Amino acid sequence: MNTPELGLPMPVPAEGLPARVRIHEVGARDGLQNEKATVPTAVKAEFIRRLAGTGLTTIEATSFVHPKWVPQLADAEDLYPQISDLPVELPVLVPNGRGLDRALALGARRVAVFASATESFAKANLNRTVDESLAMFEPVVSRAKGEGDDVRVRGYLSMCFGDPWEGPVPVPQVVRVCRALLDLGCDELSLGDTIGVATPGQVTALLAALTGAGVPVSVLGVHFHDTYGQALANTLAALQQGVSTVDASAGGLGGCPFAKSATGNLATEDLVWMLRGLGIDTGVDLGRLVATSVWMAAHLGRPSPSRTVRALSHQES
Repeated sequence: MNTPELGLPMPVPAEGLPARVRIHEVGARDGLQNEKATVPTAVKAEFIRRLAGTGLTTIEATSFVHPKWVPQLADAEDLYPQISDLPVELPVLVPNGRGLDRALALGARRVAVFASATESFAKANLNRTVDESLAMFEPVVSRAKGEGDDVRVRGYLSMCFGDPWEGPVPVPQVVRVCRALLDLGCDELSLGDTIGVATPGQVTALLAALTGAGVPVSVLGVHFHDTYGQALANTLAALQQGVSTVDASAGGLGGCPFAKSATGNLATEDLVWMLRGLGIDTGVDLGRLVATSVWMAAHLGRPSPSRTVRALSHQES
């Protein structure tokens, strides 16, 4: 018997938290891009379709980067038409103008650029300085927004809390790049703890500084990695500051191919379990989500690292 059917976890709402959280599911893109073996296009498409069937409303589909840099996502042109009929938002990464052209040609209306709060990671990931990368994104964001009012641009910001080369990242440095991305025209920002070193106090301090600098909490999302087991604690700290968009990866898939110390993303199932216990609505069917991650784990040939997936799938067996 599945524990949610027994009424577990018991919902106990806490004051000061959002009534609903939108989960920005990144497993099909951020999760699969770090796999050593390339997942077949048909399996990716089925994975996304199954994720859509769980009630998730935002599923990041792929990345229109050069195949040389992320070969696992080289099939973006083949994949997107197979899922474009789904009644969910399907954001895609577009690192430059060429990537944007490819995405728009297939009808994508949700795109994202990927910036860095630190010079070291900007160099490693984009082979540019922070300011040079912002200059590269300016025409991309501008042209995307010029495609129509229904096009939305997300700005990912990596290394918001710590950098493997530079160590702790000063809060004003992160605030500056966030403001720059908003000034370019990004509709939403995702604050990334790329190597998973953040702790709740640091999350609270950064969010307070951002709101103090005029960045509305409504445009902010958080993207935590669970390297030191802090992802859920950090998420709760963000919720307490009013954040209501949380990135997560089904089954805890993923890392970052350009930061070797980055381990798995926050597992979507673990997030849904915590939010359900807090009485926060996500619209996600946890049983279907667990079944989807078990299915994908079988294709990848290893068990899911998500504690919730392991607990529920074990009980179901």
